[in-house]
Amino acid sequence: MKKVLKVLAIIAAIAGAAAAVYFAVTKFMEKKQKIGNTEENYVSCSCCDDEFVSETVA
Repeated sequence: MKKVLKVLAIIAAIAGAAAAVYFAVTKFMEKKQKIGNTEENYVSCSCCDDEFVSETVA
């Protein structure tokens, strides 16, 4: 009976460690995406592009 409990305790410890790693990686990736998406949230205006200005002047 003690062997069975020991095996279950080892399995529970491994599952707990895997869950902790999963949550840590998930939080890290969320922070990285928030920092990395500054260009996606930027709205570009075509009137400031060089091609647009040269077409309107010509």
